[in-house]
Amino acid sequence: MSELSEEAERALLLAGWTPGRCVDTSAWRARLEDSGFVMHEAAESFLSEFGGLSFEYGGDGISRAREAFELDPLLALGEDDRFSEWGELTGVTLFPIGELDQGRYFLGLDEAGTIYLVADWLAQFGVGLNGMESLILGVAPEVLYDCYPQP
Repeated sequence: MSELSEEAERALLLAGWTPGRCVDTSAWRARLEDSGFVMHEAAESFLSEFGGLSFEYGGDGISRAREAFELDPLLALGEDDRFSEWGELTGVTLFPIGELDQGRYFLGLDEAGTIYLVADWLAQFGVGLNGMESLILGVAPEVLYDCYPQP
């Protein structure tokens, strides 16, 4: 992971993040594992630092509009089939971390810490802090699949 820009760090601080932040993820883990998800180490680490934060702004970004997003994995309850199908297709385990654009898209994380946009199409924002920076500053994700492949 690289360091955040001043602008991205400022947005994180305004959202309630602090360096060394550590929130309890056990309630998220229990609810999501009951629903069919398996929380991997990268998701545990990411959510303990960033879980529960909301970014409620819009406007111009670097290569896409800045969209509101919320880092609450429970927003993806009931979507375990979507996450598992994309995970099988890409060979990774995707765990939900929240939603983008007020529920229009889900956000997921793989075992390497890559942040994904999960919908009827799949894209990735980047790994760890680079992915967070892309989300915060409005950098378009790299599209991996522009539609869900038909059997």
